[in-house]
Amino acid sequence: MTLRTRITLLTQAILVSSLLVLGVIVYVTLRSYLFSGIRPELEAALSQIESSLSDPDPLIRQEALTRISPNLYAQLVVVIGEPEAPGPETIISLLRSPNMGSHNFSVLTSGLYRVWRGETIYQRASISRDNLPSLNVQIVAKRLKAELLGGVRDLIVVVGRPLDSVNLVLSRWLQVYSVMAVLVLLLAALLAQRLVRRTLEPLEWVARKAEAVSQRPEALPEPEGRDEVAALIRSLNRMMARLEGTWQAQTQFVADASHELRTPITAILGHVNFLLRRTPLTEQQRESLEVIARESERMKKLVSDLLELSKSGSWKIQMGPVHVLTLLEQIQEDYARSFEGRIELEAPERLWVQGDPERLHQVLANLVSNAIKARATRVRLVARDVSAGVVIRVEDNGEGIPAEHLSNLFERFYRVDKARDRERGGTGLGLAIVKNIVEAHGGRVWVESTVGKGTTFSVSLMRATAPQPQLH
Repeated sequence: MTLRTRITLLTQAILVSSLLVLGVIVYVTLRSYLFSGIRPELEAALSQIESSLSDPDPLIRQEALTRISPNLYAQLVVVIGEPEAPGPETIISLLRSPNMGSHNFSVLTSGLYRVWRGETIYQRASISRDNLPSLNVQIVAKRLKAELLGGVRDLIVVVGRPLDSVNLVLSRWLQVYSVMAVLVLLLAALLAQRLVRRTLEPLEWVARKAEAVSQRPEALPEPEGRDEVAALIRSLNRMMARLEGTWQAQTQFVADASHELRTPITAILGHVNFLLRRTPLTEQQRESLEVIARESERMKKLVSDLLELSKSGSWKIQMGPVHVLTLLEQIQEDYARSFEGRIELEAPERLWVQGDPERLHQVLANLVSNAIKARATRVRLVARDVSAGVVIRVEDNGEGIPAEHLSNLFERFYRVDKARDRERGGTGLGLAIVKNIVEAHGGRVWVESTVGKGTTFSVSLMRATAPQPQLH
């Protein structure tokens, strides 16, 4: 997961949490506010009923529940006897407001013991209705004494207000808030992506420049600011300066050492060959001189490869159109006599690449030489025109390379089997040279291999158009 994605997701997670907390706080506050407006209305209706029940006029007492607001529901029940905790079997409904019909508050079946102890309760309740959903109400219930039906009785008055309007407001608020929250999240996601992209652009620029530096050593342009990105660029430039100095010193040492070694190695080879040709030798002396000659040849090739690599940064690539089929035919001809197997060609006639013919010949010769050293009996040189350019493959049916070695194969002095490669004259630098030449052409080289089946080296190069014939 990229840093940009992680920051965006973290921002969204924080925003979602904030919206949830804010939503809960606003919902609870709004609900409390709406319910706080109901309580005074219920208390006023309860006081009105108490006042009507204490009126000396029996008609007013009888109509006490009809005088309240038509939006409210009220019920008056009498408790039979003096039970410790009244229940449905000890209460009788005396009066109901007209809008209640013959129904009762659900509080009359639970919670009346609190009212009977003298507590005024405020709670949620419901009114059951025939063939309709129960009506949710907020009620106030209180115990009082009043003269009714020919005597003073212990009564319980229950007044309720429907919660439809409150529930509707809360439901609408939830809908609006949910839609707004989704829109805010979408907008925040877009803004966060844009902001993160703009914030990380300097780092991505540094990464691109650092990648370019890995291919072409040069200092990064330093910004004028003093922020973290500027500090990072300055640190990278100091590091690159030290690395460049070390690399130049190493390259110069390799070049100087290689030049100094060429003369004595050539002298050794000359004297050994002279002794082998002109001097009568015993068998043991001849074997020793042949070992010296063989190791000197290997040392000479190693020095030559080291010189080649030391110059890789200053190669002068003579770029131009190169006819692929002709290039492959030259390679086939070079190895026709020395290779006991067969080299097959497969390439379109009209296929050209952009490159230096001498350097490309060196690349393919090196790859074919590796195939021969891997005891291949058949080598195929295949060229294909693909969308990204031209791919030239060197396929062999040799021993193959174990998978764990493939990623390191193009490193300098890397050998799959050191003892075997040394016996076959390998220096461990050939593929490193191949990689440098191909990358100097703006191409890419990679390898695929299966042990026991063979190896395929692929070289990707830029396509070129055929040169126009010269008119005389």
